[in-house]
Amino acid sequence: MNPAGEQGRTAGPQERAPGSQPDNLAAPVFILVAPQMGENIGACARVMGNFAIPQLRLAAPRDGWPNPAAEVMAAGSPVLDHAQAYGDLDAAVADCQVLFATTARPRGMVKPVLTAREAMARARGHIESGERVGVLFGAEKSGLPNAAVTRADAILTLPVDPGFASLNLAMACGVIAHEWRAGDPAPAQFEPLPGRATAAEMEGLYAHLHDELDRAGFFYPPEKTPLMMQNLINVFARAGLSEQEVRTLRGVIKALALGRGKARVVRKD
Repeated sequence: MNPAGEQGRTAGPQERAPGSQPDNLAAPVFILVAPQMGENIGACARVMGNFAIPQLRLAAPRDGWPNPAAEVMAAGSPVLDHAQAYGDLDAAVADCQVLFATTARPRGMVKPVLTAREAMARARGHIESGERVGVLFGAEKSGLPNAAVTRADAILTLPVDPGFASLNLAMACGVIAHEWRAGDPAPAQFEPLPGRATAAEMEGLYAHLHDELDRAGFFYPPEKTPLMMQNLINVFARAGLSEQEVRTLRGVIKALALGRGKARVVRKD
């Protein structure tokens, strides 16, 4: 078994192990963010195999990768053979156009909150339009960080008891995998935007915007910078921008930056 490429290495922030994972859009990609225990990773791979979801990605696994503890729990699931490890979340989601964040708490963010069935119906519509969909799962102890939830297009939550809302990682994967497999094969009544921007393109927009706002002195007081950026990212994430719209916005930011300090031109027409 060689989960992370020819030499079993972990893909870094700017690289993806070639040929080690099925490159298809037939199902959503399950992305475990900072998973801790190999046993849980293996159990996730097992249930994903049960429901024919072939693509498992690991963003910064705590104990590195490959992890022998995952193999026993995977029970021979082919998903584990193709699991990929990435150095960070940005690298793991770079080619995704749509992201769902699994969490029991909306975190005070203005985002659509969907059940697993609703989310998988939307996912099917996106996938049939040729877009790559990722489902983010948080670490066993702490769940998804706010930064990951901020990047998502929608929150996926399950109707658990609020008094005991924490699900085992593999159980959460299993519920969502079941809803995917059991869903109506017909696309949901949902029309994705053509040419939707990938997560990497959106991250480029956010970095560009942050740098120019920082130069302009927008972030004041400085300690509020993370929250202010989170609010701005949420606005763009809800918009579902296309590649062309991202390019246009970056052109706008560049023009505004170049125009700072120039004399104002007054039109006389």
